[in-house]
Amino acid sequence: MTEAGRGHLAMLGFAMLVSGSFSLGALAAPHIDPAALNAIRFVIAGTVLWAVAVATGKVDRAVFAAPWRYFVLAGLFAVYFVTMFEGLKTAEPVSMAAVFTLNPALTAVFGYFVVRQITTPRMALAIVVGGVGALWVIFDADLAALSRFEVGRGEAIYFWGCVAHALYAPMLRRLSRGESGVAFNAGILTAGSVILCIWAGPALIAMDWAALPAIVWWTILYVSLAATGVTFLILRYAALRLPSAKVMAYTYIVPSCVILWELALGRGVPTAMILPGVALTALSLLLLLKDEEKPVVLSKT
Repeated sequence: MTEAGRGHLAMLGFAMLVSGSFSLGALAAPHIDPAALNAIRFVIAGTVLWAVAVATGKVDRAVFAAPWRYFVLAGLFAVYFVTMFEGLKTAEPVSMAAVFTLNPALTAVFGYFVVRQITTPRMALAIVVGGVGALWVIFDADLAALSRFEVGRGEAIYFWGCVAHALYAPMLRRLSRGESGVAFNAGILTAGSVILCIWAGPALIAMDWAALPAIVWWTILYVSLAATGVTFLILRYAALRLPSAKVMAYTYIVPSCVILWELALGRGVPTAMILPGVALTALSLLLLLKDEEKPVVLSKT
């Protein structure tokens, strides 16, 4: 398998893991402050990744060069995660996942300005198709609501988090200096822990942790280990092998994966009217499966 092929396979796993955050997050969001939840997830995930990095001998002097890079990248992800859980207080998981599928279009713009990546005609077509599908789901197949551009509060909040997330992939490529992927992501998570613990300080102190329902703790564990630690590694792995817009194109299948999660958790499925929109987002991914670029020269992972 080519390096690009491995990048595609990794992003399939990324989509499935990220999808679980929407469904589990919707169950936990009413019970805990979003910033507090994400502060805890960053601390746990950072601790685990540092332990892995040290155990595998991946920590060297290069990891500690220019630590400001970690705070830039962590700041982007902190905004993304907090707005995600804030949005889930009022928005449905599938609708939120549809907002997430706007990321490739945003990433294509940032990819050009940050690392001068050019969007090919096939990628542009996929972005348009996926964007139409996303809008169909976001507006619940209601053309009247679309014409009035009535966006729910949760979706509107989350959109700004997606802007930050879209900027992350090209910035990661720009700021990476060939460090170990595990150690590099541990550094980002540590910086994120500092940012979020300061941000959520009052909420962390005031929280009655013993009174939190079990779903909150299960969600924290999942988002810390699977949806943060593992997906950070996947995103860096893929970003060094694929163009930024193509990396984020895998967000197009997230709504479909969320539907599977909703079924598994017994939460039912969305109305049939929005399924065409979900199908369009999946179709957009298929348009991107053909590699149109030369293999990327890799850094050490």
